[in-house]
Order: sequence, then structure tokens, then C-alpha cells
Amino acid sequence: MNKDLSKIKHMAGLIMAVLFIIISLYSSQYDRSGVSDDVAVKKVVDGDTVILTNDEKVRYIGIDTPETKHPKKEIQCFGKEAAARNKELVEGKKVKLERDISERDKYGRLLRYVYLEDSTFVNLLLVKEGYARASTYPPDIKHQNDFLEAEREARGNNRGLWNAEACN
Repeated sequence: MNKDLSKIKHMAGLIMAVLFIIISLYSSQYDRSGVSDDVAVKKVVDGDTVILTNDEKVRYIGIDTPETKHPKKEIQCFGKEAAARNKELVEGKKVKLERDISERDKYGRLLRYVYLEDSTFVNLLLVKEGYARASTYPPDIKHQNDFLEAEREARGNNRGLWNAEACN
């Protein structure tokens, strides 16, 4: 009986140690607001998706840019411009990532809000400049109103994809 109890205590200790390590690693990457430490962007996939240096794919929450890499869709109007702007903003740079509710999308990509080191909110900037549309997917709606307002402003000022001559 003492041997069984000893084995159980030993196993419980191992489980606690593993949990402690996992929690420590997670805590060091994200502060309590859900914002990560600086991470580097290795490659821009398109206007709203990047690959980090750890090979994680990140899909920007709350926005949608015209497609350039979708396997079932043709390249869409203003897609190349959106991808180029995203590349200019983040490729090879350190960014901070903010989580909302969902961890990943159906394709396994991390879902995040992306910020430059100077605190520029990349998701919002792409909408303001007319490279992206606001795209709401509950439960990830923390910045929904900001995105919708930015889209109204971009449309009203004929910026980017909202310019009638953007794809002519």
C-alpha cells in the first residue's frame, strides 16, 4: 500500500512540475492582457496573414483583405497592393500580438491583433488606409467598432480598394 501511495505522490509531483513549466513558458510569452512579448515576422503571406520566425501562421483578427493566395479563388482586386502594404509594415520586424477570445481559426492559424513596436495597430491601419475591410467573426469582436468606423472613413474618402479606379 505504501508503494502505491509513493508512486501516486511521485506521479502527482511530476504532473505539477510539468504544469508549472507550461504555465511559466506561457506566462513569459503573454502578459495578463493577452499581449505577447515581441515576436518577429519572417514572411508576409498576404494582406492579413503572416508567418512568424517560429513558423506559426497568424491571421489578423477583424479584417479581411482581398485574396492573393486562396487555393479556390482568383487573385482579387487590390489583393497584391494589400499584401505589399502588409509586407512594408511588418516583414522582418518585431511585433506584439494580442489575443481576443479564439486561439486559432479552422485552418490552425493563430488569431491575433498585431501591433508594431511603436504601438501602431496594424489591423486598424490596413482598414483605415483602404487595404482591408472590417470583417466580424464573433466571439472575436473587441475592436469591431473601431474597424467598422475605419472602413466607413476609408469608403467615404475613396481610399484604397474603395477607390473606383483602384482596379482599372
